[in-house]
Amino acid sequence: MTARFWGPTLDCPDPLELGEFYQRVAGGELTVVTESFVELRFEAFSLGFQRDLNYRAPTWPDPRVPQQAHLDFSAEDLDAEQARVVAAGATPTAVQPAPDIFRVFLDPAGHPFCLTTWRTPAGPPESR
Repeated sequence: MTARFWGPTLDCPDPLELGEFYQRVAGGELTVVTESFVELRFEAFSLGFQRDLNYRAPTWPDPRVPQQAHLDFSAEDLDAEQARVVAAGATPTAVQPAPDIFRVFLDPAGHPFCLTTWRTPAGPPESR
């Protein structure tokens, strides 16, 4: 028997704010909402958001506070998806290492996340 993957949990100062942000970005359903934890459920996995009163936002690309982890979201049209996630509350980062393939943003708690054409018809040939 093996453990079934549930999904990642992100530490943050406000779990509901971050859960609602990612719901605007990726859909899903908020299935658990407490003061200290929010679950955003998708068909095959969940994203968790856990209150951390000592949370320090990553300073990516500056390594003073490492990013620890980041989420990637598929997007065939990076410009359209960028407009959508910015409208949802994301902030584009000043550093964009490969803007034709990946766009890097910060969520409201400062976690980096990417939109990518990787493994989409619009992506680079080696990713298909």
